[in-house]
Amino acid sequence: MIALLASALAATICNVHCEPRDPAVAGADRTAAEATVWSRKIVLHLSDPDAMGWASIDDGDPGDEAWLDRSFDGGRTWEPGGSKLGATTIPSGRHGWRTLMYNVDDPATRGIGALRACGKAGNRPEIACTPWFRTAASTRVEAAATALMQLYDNGTGLWKTTGWWNSANALTAMLDYWTRTGNAQYRYAIANTFDKNRGNDFTNEYLDDTGWWGLAWVRAYDLTGESRYLDMAKKTADYMNAYRDGTCGGGVWWRTDKSYKNAITNEIFIELSAALHNRIAGDTVHVQRARETWQWFQASGMINANNLINDGLDSATCRNNGQTTWTYNQGVILGALVQLHDATGDASLLTKARQLADASTASTALNPGGILREPCESGNCGADGPSFKGIYVRNLGELDRALAGRPYRMYLQRQADTAFARNRTMLDQYGLHWNGPFDQVDAARQHSALEAHVAAY
Repeated sequence: MIALLASALAATICNVHCEPRDPAVAGADRTAAEATVWSRKIVLHLSDPDAMGWASIDDGDPGDEAWLDRSFDGGRTWEPGGSKLGATTIPSGRHGWRTLMYNVDDPATRGIGALRACGKAGNRPEIACTPWFRTAASTRVEAAATALMQLYDNGTGLWKTTGWWNSANALTAMLDYWTRTGNAQYRYAIANTFDKNRGNDFTNEYLDDTGWWGLAWVRAYDLTGESRYLDMAKKTADYMNAYRDGTCGGGVWWRTDKSYKNAITNEIFIELSAALHNRIAGDTVHVQRARETWQWFQASGMINANNLINDGLDSATCRNNGQTTWTYNQGVILGALVQLHDATGDASLLTKARQLADASTASTALNPGGILREPCESGNCGADGPSFKGIYVRNLGELDRALAGRPYRMYLQRQADTAFARNRTMLDQYGLHWNGPFDQVDAARQHSALEAHVAAY
């Protein structure tokens, strides 16, 4: 008996209040969603002050059932094990009933939750459920950040539904969110991600993957002041620099097999190297690397006649290979030039950044109808492409904040407003197509949308 009681207490979730709780004492009653089954109305109620919710069933008969499902991964699965949370039936003599209130989140396990209400009519097999909802966020940028953190795996320190380098960008999006808004609710992810993934110093055979993590740790250092993050960023930059040589005149290889020199790897390296210089007193090494790589990049031919950046260089000729002008290639160079300007005071770098930004924001191929669209969106963007637009707007936002009058703010606000209006679920999850329609949820799509909101913030 003692063991059973201890188990029951351990399973109790407490936040503002411990569950379950009588809806009669709820601080508010917001009808979040409704569903019907056999003319029965199933309602999800939320009390935002209590951070709790409950289900009700109306227009029914005794024996009809209602319950809650609770998910801690954005509605992909729900707990506990598919059983019904707070399941109840309409009692004799009544035509409606409600469950007790249950918490949306579980702070003790860092579970960021969502609720839906479900119900059925007597012994009939059909079940109806509302969409997933959670208690209200104060702003849409907070809601987007919370939805991204619903996909965070506390066990691995990475984001479910996406890859290794995409997780670096998801962390960067959260770091940008914390920095811009001051909301530090989820800052535990910084140390957790670092401690659980530092075994190989965030390096692998892809030099751009390494660079993404380096940029994330620079941001983590800025936010926390902890030197271990800056030290790790230096290790990633040194690792990348070991694969910089004179083939095709200079630049960093894309992979350790030295088979391809491309734009994104070198853009990241310029930004990371300049950023390190701006944070290391007396540095001369990193700024020289950044200068040399920018001078090579500018002369490499990867910037085409339209001031858009193609993917890389033809290995046989060392000339622009004419491949896709991915949005992230148009973006990272902007952040790189901002950092290099800060490092050197060279005003021509911001002039060049404006020239490139004007070209990419005005490109009808990249912005049909004025809304950013990845070239792959008409087909299959795979696992990588959904991260690209977020990286673009992040870096455009950095340039925008570095310039007088914020010349790109209206463009950035248009992207965020459109995604919010046309590409969002009721759980503030975002898909690939910012102009709609919504396609699916994953952490790459979500961090990109969060970056759009942060850049416009």
